[in-house]
Amino acid sequence: MFSAAGPPIPGGVVTFRGRRIVAVGDDRGAAGLEDLGNVALLPGLVNAHTHLEFSDLDRPLGQAGIRLDEWIRLLMDRRRSRANCHPEGTRRGLEECIRTGTTTLGEIAQPAWPVDAFEAATIQAVVFLELIAARAESVAPALALAEDHRQVRPSNRWLPGLGPHAPYTVRLELLDRVVALSAARRIPLAFHLAESREELELLATGTGPMADFLRGLETWDPGVAARATRPLDYLRRLAAADRVLVVHGNYLDGEEIAFLAQNQARMTVVYCPRTHAFFGHDHYPLSPMLAAGVPVCLGTDSRASSPDLSILAEMRAVSRKHPAVDPRIVLELATLCGAKALGLEREMGSLEQGKCADLAAVALPDWDSPDPYELLLDSELPVVTTWHNGEQVFPRPESR
Repeated sequence: MFSAAGPPIPGGVVTFRGRRIVAVGDDRGAAGLEDLGNVALLPGLVNAHTHLEFSDLDRPLGQAGIRLDEWIRLLMDRRRSRANCHPEGTRRGLEECIRTGTTTLGEIAQPAWPVDAFEAATIQAVVFLELIAARAESVAPALALAEDHRQVRPSNRWLPGLGPHAPYTVRLELLDRVVALSAARRIPLAFHLAESREELELLATGTGPMADFLRGLETWDPGVAARATRPLDYLRRLAAADRVLVVHGNYLDGEEIAFLAQNQARMTVVYCPRTHAFFGHDHYPLSPMLAAGVPVCLGTDSRASSPDLSILAEMRAVSRKHPAVDPRIVLELATLCGAKALGLEREMGSLEQGKCADLAAVALPDWDSPDPYELLLDSELPVVTTWHNGEQVFPRPESR
C-alpha cells in the first residue's frame, strides 16, 4: 500500500466505513478482509488539469512536435465543427478518469458546460470556468459569466473555480478583477502560463508565430497584453488570489521559480508530462522547481494533446523523464499535491484516518523488487479497481 502519507506498507490494509477511512495499516490477520490479490493500493488519483470536452478524440490533434499556435488553430476548427461543449465528450472523459483511478479532478469548462454530466459522475471535481476577453468590450460579459458561475450552488460532486485562460487572451483588467474575486470569495483560479517559447516572444516583443496567428483572429486585440512583459509579471498579479494553479509552466526561469517558491502557500504549478512531450518542449524544469520548494502537481491536459486521461501513465512518464526525482515525490505529485492545489487536502489525496475513502488498486507485475515503487512505476499494468467515497465505482459491482 502506498498511502502518500508515509512509507509503503507491504500487505497494507485500508478499512473504511461509509465514505470515510477509519483505519490504515498492516492488519493482515484481521477477520473479514477482502484480499485484492497482487495489487498496489493508492489514494484516489488527482488529475489537476483537464479539458474533458475533447475526450471523444482517438488521438491528439496534429502531429508530434506541432507548434502551439498551429495546434490552437486545429482546436478552434474542432470546436466550430460540432455542438458547443459536446456533452458526450465530457461524459466519456469522466468515465475514463474513473476507469484509470482518478477520483478528483480540475476541469477547465466552457460556458454552458454540461453540469448534468458532473452531477451524475462518481467523482469530485473543481470546475474552472474558462474566461476569455482579449477586447475591452468583452471584459464585462466575462465578469458576468464569472459571477454567475460563482453563485451557482455547487453539489457534493463539484465546486466552482475560475479559469482566466492565458496572457494572450485575457486583458489585465479582467485578470485583476478575477484575482480580486478569488481573494474575496476564496475561489481557486487556473491560468495557462509559460506554455511555449512563442508565448514568451509574444509577451516580450509582440512578434513571432503566436503573434501572427492571433492577429488573424477577429476577436483578438494586440493591446491585450503589454509589451516587454514576461511570465513573472503575471505571477505577481496572480499572487494576490486565494489559490492559483499555474498550468504548464514549461518555460519558467529561475527568478519565476523563486517567486513561486516564495508564494507556495497559494500557488501550484501543474505539469502535464505527456502533453509536454507531444509538443516537443525543452526539458521540463521539474527538479529545479522541487528543489526550490515550488508545489507541483500533475494533469493530463486533454485528449487533443495526450493519448489518454490516465494520471498513472503521467506518473510513469515523470519517473522515466526525471529519474533523479524521488519516486515517493512522484506519487505525491499525483495525489496529495494535486489535492492541496485544489484546496481539498483535508478530504483526499492520501490514505489517512478520517479522509474520504477514495482509492485506486493498480495491478502489480509477477516479480519482486527491493524497491516497491519500481513495481508500481516501471510497469504498464493498469488500474483494476477504483473506489470513491467508499463506493466501488470501477468496475461497477453489477458489471462483474
